[in-house]
Amino acid sequence: MAHVMTVRGPIDPDELGFTLPHEHTQIHLWQIPDRWDYWELTRDEPVILEELRQYREAGGTTLVDVTIDGTGRDPAWLRSLAEQSGLHLVMGSGWYRGSYYPAELLVERRSVDSLAEALVGEITTGVGETGIRPGIIGEIGTDKPWVTPAEERIHRAVARASRRTGLAITTHAVMSEVGAAQLTIFEEEGVDPGRVVIGHADSYPHLDHYLGLIARGASIEFDFLGMSFTPQEQHGEARVIDLLLELLHRGHGDRVLLSQDVCHNSQLRHYQGNGYTYLQRVFLPRLRERGVSDAEIDQLTIDNPRRVLSIG
Repeated sequence: MAHVMTVRGPIDPDELGFTLPHEHTQIHLWQIPDRWDYWELTRDEPVILEELRQYREAGGTTLVDVTIDGTGRDPAWLRSLAEQSGLHLVMGSGWYRGSYYPAELLVERRSVDSLAEALVGEITTGVGETGIRPGIIGEIGTDKPWVTPAEERIHRAVARASRRTGLAITTHAVMSEVGAAQLTIFEEEGVDPGRVVIGHADSYPHLDHYLGLIARGASIEFDFLGMSFTPQEQHGEARVIDLLLELLHRGHGDRVLLSQDVCHNSQLRHYQGNGYTYLQRVFLPRLRERGVSDAEIDQLTIDNPRRVLSIG
């Protein structure tokens, strides 16, 4: 029977409702040698619970946390948040990108099948002794606009785990066409492209790139919405909206997901950021002003995430 795996166990896909498919509730990215930016999302439970409360109050029901091994994933933290917030939280699985692979993973000394087995194990029985199971694989990414040999090995392991477990794959593909290369690896491994979401598509705002991925059967994700770290993010949303409208006009609304990728303290409303409510408060009203229907918005924010997260 079809289900969605949350950190509190499987649920009927119809329970999902409004979903943010690419977020974090805590993450640290500052441990990389020679990086001194101290990039992190605080593990301050009262602050995060208040942010999640505001999201739920705005109509949100589900949030996918794609913090994975090497960036601070904590299944018990997620289950506690889910219990206290009343939200459905879905946990990611896998390894992020080359710079963040845990040393103990020994990625360059292990076979693809060995890595795949590790993923299948936690997907089927839970992470460590927690028994808490992931509901999606990812975010799986690359450091650069190309796939390194180590990253290719991870991508192939992820693909094999996806085929064996039915979990969808969501990727990190920033400011380049690298998502097409990611998809090629997954296709070579026999993954149904319909189970692949190429993330951060709005960071590379080119219609032909989007159409190429969609023509191959994959979904794309605009998940930097509301970000303001760079001038491109601060001033590029109008172009993203134009591209989204073109995709809707061409009948591709079933292949687009929307999210915000909250991954830094400054993005929280507590610190004068947008929190997890930017879609409801700002972005979706802008779409409605441009003529996007409620049915289309439901497709983008409810139906498409439900399809991706459904297993079986």
